Amino acid sequence: MTQVTNVTKVAFTDIKPNRRRGGDVRVLLSPLTAGATSGFMGTVTLEPGEHVCEHYHPYSEEFVHLVRGIVSLTIGGTTLTLEPGDSALVPIGVRHRLVNAGSVQARAVFHLGPLAPRPELGHVDTEFLPGARDEPVLEVGGGGTPGAGS
Repeated sequence: MTQVTNVTKVAFTDIKPNRRRGGDVRVLLSPLTAGATSGFMGTVTLEPGEHVCEHYHPYSEEFVHLVRGIVSLTIGGTTLTLEPGDSALVPIGVRHRLVNAGSVQARAVFHLGPLAPRPELGHVDTEFLPGARDEPVLEVGGGGTPGAGS
């Protein structure tokens, strides 16, 4: 049996929102925040009409679980409507985009794994919000102190 010596709790309010790709994206558990070694997990909150710009992950598949609201998730050429309690898998290397299709705030939980060889290789944007190219990218790994936030 393995002895657990370093347990980390990360609160939603401890993580600053990243709005570079749209909405309020917070990476909660990652190599940087919790010392994760196989992937990372977070939340995305979208107000009505907001979206997360199209992108893909060359090394990771993404699991998306909708907690609140209604969203349209386009994966490749297929669009799925997710309602609370629905989940979807985005395969490795497939372009995808998330849009709040409802009239209330939407929130989803996401997990990506495995990790890319280096953090900067893990995410490729295929569209950008106006003026967002200069915003900081999400920090998920490398060089940080576990538990220090992102």
